[in-house]
Amino acid sequence: MTRLSVEKALAADAVEPITSAGHAQLGIAVLAGIAVIVLLITRFKLHAFLALTIGSLALGAFAGAPLDKVILSFTAGLGSTVAGVGVLIALGAILGKLLADSGGADQIVDTILAKAGGRAMPWAMVLIASVIGLPLFFEVGIVLLIPVVLMVAKRGNYSLMRIGIPALAGLSVMHGLIPPHPGPLVAIDAVGANLGVTLALGVLVAVPTVVIAGPVFSKYAARWVDVAAPDRMIPQRASEELEKRPGFGVTIATVLLPVVLMLSKALVDIIVDDPTHSVQRVFDVIGSPLIALLTAVIVGMFTLGRAAGFTKERLSTTVEKSLAPIAGILLIVGAGGGFKQTLIDSGVGRMILDISEDWSIPALLLGWLIAVAIRLATGSATVATISAAGLVAPLAADMSTAHTSLLVLAIGAGSLFFSHVNDAGFWLVKEYFGLSVGQTIKTWSVMETIISVVGGGLVLLLSLVI
Repeated sequence: MTRLSVEKALAADAVEPITSAGHAQLGIAVLAGIAVIVLLITRFKLHAFLALTIGSLALGAFAGAPLDKVILSFTAGLGSTVAGVGVLIALGAILGKLLADSGGADQIVDTILAKAGGRAMPWAMVLIASVIGLPLFFEVGIVLLIPVVLMVAKRGNYSLMRIGIPALAGLSVMHGLIPPHPGPLVAIDAVGANLGVTLALGVLVAVPTVVIAGPVFSKYAARWVDVAAPDRMIPQRASEELEKRPGFGVTIATVLLPVVLMLSKALVDIIVDDPTHSVQRVFDVIGSPLIALLTAVIVGMFTLGRAAGFTKERLSTTVEKSLAPIAGILLIVGAGGGFKQTLIDSGVGRMILDISEDWSIPALLLGWLIAVAIRLATGSATVATISAAGLVAPLAADMSTAHTSLLVLAIGAGSLFFSHVNDAGFWLVKEYFGLSVGQTIKTWSVMETIISVVGGGLVLLLSLVI
């Protein structure tokens, strides 16, 4: 890649840096900005949205940029990020709420569990969590699956870890590697990756990763922490108050519909490879994330909502309730986009390009390492993904379509590394499963690290063959 092409790539995000600071000052500014974010989140327990906003302003100030230009960069990045992924997050939330409230998720769970038993049960839990985890946020997926995990462990007299770890692995891998989850979507937007290709490669990486971190690791986790399901009241399942619920086949088809549409677009792009061809133009529309998810939501209102006997008013209420909980997520993602744009406009992208010419670290490994560092510091996979994507985005300018998607996956894998006490997910798992801090580290934290290392390793291996 020539220096001219680098300049053109960077020009898409910023015409010129908002500061003339040298590499040393910019490097200090980046570290200071990230340190401010980490300190505010971990020490002062400030909401990530406020921490990212303040950290962006601190970054600009340390870099010596005029405050008015820093504010413009931050707001521009926030706006473009929300415009790019905000609607997709909202549509994913609606689909997830329809799946949960209609009893469709329970239908998937009950059908698979009825056909599984004994040694097959951990594999069934991985399958359940992976399918349900496609349209749901991680925290929602945990809340939805916990009653099932506890029920299966009690009824089958299984070790809680033998059943729980595969379910958590399925949810976590989907959250970190597979769009339309917020982290991968933001990274795709930041580095200019193709969503369909990223989805296809993400599935390719996710399958062996979830097998190793789920059913395989759960054998060892069950030995290290041999606990039974805690004796607590299992929350009422959505379908217990419904007279009917959607069928298994139609529920699976609805959940997978956006994935199929986006993968179809990627396949047609590869086969036809002619942007003017009518077939490719049609699939460019129906396979776009917005149309794919919107189609799934509309279809889901009939195949899930109406099948469960929902009235028009009940459907409207379900949609309304699905949007309120994602306000915080949208703000965090938006502020992360503002932080990314401040990084770029401050000239950090050019700095990384200049410095990386003397490094022997591959761009994919660099993205993984940066995401790991920020994950360990902040505890947030989403913040780690957003920040790392902003830092390494310029390195994607000379990459092929496939390698740009692999960069997204490398960042996503790094963002899952060793969840510990500064991660909300750590405490969620600890409290739901009734574990001590030490037991949670031996199981949940190690599982997250396995996902990160195996996923990152598979991404590097794929980069050698495609």
